[in-house]
Amino acid sequence: MAEKNMKENLQSFAVKQVLHYLDENPEKSLPKLLDWADKFDKDNTLPSQRRVFHKILENPDNNWYKLIMSLWTDLDPEVRKTFFENFLVNTSLIGFGRQEKAMAQYNCNIPWAILMDPTSACNLHCTGCWAAEYGNKLNMSLETMDNIIQQGKELGTFMYIFSGGEPMVRKDDIIRLCELHPDCMFLAFTNGTLIDDKFAQEMLRVKNFVPAISVEGFEEATDSRRGQGTYQAVMKAMQVLKEHKLPFGISCCYTSQNLDSISSEAFIDDMVARGAKFAWYFHYMPVGNDAVPELLPTPEQREKMVERIRGFRETKPIFALDFQNDGEFVKGCIAGGRRYLHINANGDMEPCAFIHYSDSSVYDKTLLEALQSPLFMAYHDGQPFNDNMLRPCPMLENPEKLRDMVKKSGAKSTDMQSPEDVDNLYGKCKPYADNWTPTADRLWGCSHNCAACSKKEG
Repeated sequence: MAEKNMKENLQSFAVKQVLHYLDENPEKSLPKLLDWADKFDKDNTLPSQRRVFHKILENPDNNWYKLIMSLWTDLDPEVRKTFFENFLVNTSLIGFGRQEKAMAQYNCNIPWAILMDPTSACNLHCTGCWAAEYGNKLNMSLETMDNIIQQGKELGTFMYIFSGGEPMVRKDDIIRLCELHPDCMFLAFTNGTLIDDKFAQEMLRVKNFVPAISVEGFEEATDSRRGQGTYQAVMKAMQVLKEHKLPFGISCCYTSQNLDSISSEAFIDDMVARGAKFAWYFHYMPVGNDAVPELLPTPEQREKMVERIRGFRETKPIFALDFQNDGEFVKGCIAGGRRYLHINANGDMEPCAFIHYSDSSVYDKTLLEALQSPLFMAYHDGQPFNDNMLRPCPMLENPEKLRDMVKKSGAKSTDMQSPEDVDNLYGKCKPYADNWTPTADRLWGCSHNCAACSKKEG
């Protein structure tokens, strides 16, 4: 990473001292630290955040209290230390500062995280998977990925996420990147079937890699989409990670077919028991000419997901986040480099993992040049794409926005096997957007403008 300035060094030192203090006795130390924060926050800059943490720490039965404490009881101490230092210091404190400076200097989005595909190859073939559209012969070299990370760190990006394909096909190179960049956090969306004891030992050694394991619900739902025996392989991977005291989470794509299974209380309780610390939910996207629109959830099903995931956050010791329905917490669409961007295995720099259009490649543009390209600047200038944060996406809920951005920027389809015309994608998304809009507007209006609801929440 670029050399830290004096302010960054002081921030780093302060956080490391706090973490050392916490390790001695987190149950006693956390309340003391919060009391200190109350005293030092003389300008009252973080009153709501401090109130939330006071509420958590005052009740040991609180689900968030249980989750926080589990980080000390369930995780390897050195892995936990590295995670906190890299995430809190580098990715957040130092990273955000550098990103803000770069955004002001270059007048474009600067990402908090970069999602990239080491390979398009995968050992599974899941129904409705957009990644399969790329085929299985594309790969980015270790040198290319290393260069991307070096460029990103200069701009303040210290969070790197692997997808694919199945990124663990390239597990040796992933571990090498963890070694080359010990100041970064690395995460991979993986089917989990290639995680074994040997790889767990490598995770313990590098300390800065976290898997997010894809799961579709219980055995029947998972195997029906991912293939016979996949569920048991996934459960074995979770067992290995838990036994080695390694952090992991789950990644769940919900469709019209698996929504009830994947959002059930029994499912989330089972994942908590198996050791998962976070659950990231993703809405099925009708990307690619071979996409299955019938897998799109109905408005009624999506409303159910809003209620269930927010209910989990109030009751379950796991960090649950729905990337399509929690837009209000990140002020809308995070793509186009606003919080993240995607680089596919062919080197195409895309605004989002689900937006398969690009006007930039890692082989002919720097990361900064891509962020200043017409397509990425269209994202920068257009965000947020809707004032209703339950309709954040320029593809799924505002498809005319994506169609216009692609056409005006001259971006091309990045699908190597069957390029999809943006008008075709618009035609699949427009009916969904129209159907979801009345429900989304009702839910948004009720939660933000309804006096009865506001009184009830207060």
